[in-house]
Amino acid sequence: MSPHQAKPSRLQTPHSGYHWDASARRFFEGWYYRVTLPDCGQTFAFMYSIEDPIGGKPHSGGAAQILGPNDEYLCRTLPNVKTFWAWKQTLGLGHWGKRREGRGEETAVSSLRSAVSINSELRTQNSLAQRHKALLKTPGFLPPEQFTQHIHEGYQATATWHQGVLHEPSGASAGWAYQIQPVYGWGNATSQQQSTAGWLSSLQIFEPGWQILMAHGLATGWIEWNGTRYDFVNAPAYSEKNWGGAFPQKWFWLNCNSFVGELDLALTAGGGRRGVLWWMESVAMIGIHHNGTFYEFVPWNSQVHWEIQPWGHWRMWAENSQFTVELTGTTDLPGTPLRAPTAEGLVFACRDTMLGQITLRLHDRQRNETLLEAYSDRGGLETGGAPWDGVWQSAA
Repeated sequence: MSPHQAKPSRLQTPHSGYHWDASARRFFEGWYYRVTLPDCGQTFAFMYSIEDPIGGKPHSGGAAQILGPNDEYLCRTLPNVKTFWAWKQTLGLGHWGKRREGRGEETAVSSLRSAVSINSELRTQNSLAQRHKALLKTPGFLPPEQFTQHIHEGYQATATWHQGVLHEPSGASAGWAYQIQPVYGWGNATSQQQSTAGWLSSLQIFEPGWQILMAHGLATGWIEWNGTRYDFVNAPAYSEKNWGGAFPQKWFWLNCNSFVGELDLALTAGGGRRGVLWWMESVAMIGIHHNGTFYEFVPWNSQVHWEIQPWGHWRMWAENSQFTVELTGTTDLPGTPLRAPTAEGLVFACRDTMLGQITLRLHDRQRNETLLEAYSDRGGLETGGAPWDGVWQSAA
């Protein structure tokens, strides 16, 4: 077994596995991986999606999107649902686009020039060629070096490994390969990990589902963006996912795990208007991991409030019996339109920046003590859906 296919760790969250039940109902699942590079202040966000994986439907297919340095954008569709794969019990997924035909056989031949005899070389060559063909017959996780040899375009991702390559017809391209060391899943690191949306998210009541897979981790490897290579060691990393057969009307999101002077701080906050059985509800949450402690502000344990502009300004605050939190996000940048799965398929439906300013203040009410004040100019900010015809405020 490859180290990247290891058994689930204690930090594996609920909903890490693939949710599709092989039915023909409308369905999508999406994954988000991100790395922030402290040395240059840039972020790479990778977004993967699969829609109607049964195939033959109007919106069947997959896509890979990247938000790169200075919020530059790259996108490739991967329309063949049969070359998508995902694990059911743990985090692992990938999608193959173009393959390098014959590359494996050529590599096998070149590596066998020192064989003792021509006959033994030919026998070994044929054996390796058969193994290569068998390996590529059914999509699945490939050892990293074999992925590089065989996959001209596509990606593969697990809890501890992320690799891929994309090429746009315009000439833009990206390649990446890095290891991931999870630090926080979702919840206290020493306890069983939690569902982001609570235990009801295990039922087909709330759609779409949302799960932070890794609130904070450390990534080591490289990313190449349009010919420029970025090497990094222990860079802050993050991952999340969503899935379901219905789509939120609109939503907002704030995220950061690269704060000034804080090496062990991760924030994820967001809210949306989504379907619950036959009605719609607006919900929001704030989650903070800091120095080994998890602070959670969700509708079932806190009062959560928000005031979100269509773009440029995000404000949230929440309180429970012990803590209060205040959170703001701002940007003067225009943001980058991104595609998202919707009832009409994968369309431009949200706007993001990875260069937002985020301030965070956490206060202990019982001790009347400020526990944390933090700032970042490398925050992720997003608004999506519609209508955004004014400020979205939570109910009083």
